[in-house]
Amino acid sequence: DYFVDRDKCPLDEDGKRDFEAVEAVDTELLNEHIHALLTGKTVRLPRFDFYEGRRMAGAELKLEKDDVLILEGLHGLNDKVLAAIPPQARYGVFLSPLTSLCLDQHSRTSTTDLRLLRRLIRDNRTRGNSPEATLNRWPSVVRGAARYIFPYQKNADVMFNSSLIYELPVMKPYAENLLRSVGEESPQRGEAMRLLRMLRFVPAMDPRLVPSNSLLREFIGGSIIEI
Repeated sequence: DYFVDRDKCPLDEDGKRDFEAVEAVDTELLNEHIHALLTGKTVRLPRFDFYEGRRMAGAELKLEKDDVLILEGLHGLNDKVLAAIPPQARYGVFLSPLTSLCLDQHSRTSTTDLRLLRRLIRDNRTRGNSPEATLNRWPSVVRGAARYIFPYQKNADVMFNSSLIYELPVMKPYAENLLRSVGEESPQRGEAMRLLRMLRFVPAMDPRLVPSNSLLREFIGGSIIEI
């Protein structure tokens, strides 16, 4: 929600918008709000509209006695984001899907592919991004993670593996429908076919069996938790 408006987002070395950079976050406003909250004031949170590509006014927030302030985001362990919080008052949790599955003795899924399929499904459902757009941007996402996320793992107090043993079977029908829509003339056709070949080895699972409060619902929808 603290992203800068899309037209103010920094550019990468290819001249494209770098949504992974910490500079894509309005850290000045974020720290201003954190400081206000920690000193008992009420703030009007922003709400980022991913369809419009700009911030809008969100809900008001005030911390009551003994409340815990939770910040969630790609740069949640970066000192630029946490400048308003004294180190002794922080507790960092690093979440990532870290488990790969062996499909047979020669084939396995990778953590990177799992993250890609999650994003492919979520961004189409919640942000209106086409499968081709997500595949086009994926190299930038991987590059951004190496630059802006993984170097800060050391700041975490605990690490949490968010992968689920059954999530590939649940995501399979969603991902297959999206990947099959990538046309033969598309530069991303080869990558789409690679992922489709991998999913051939995965059995499908009825998404109705997934609990309504599961982390997986962030991607496939139907969560009772407002995100």
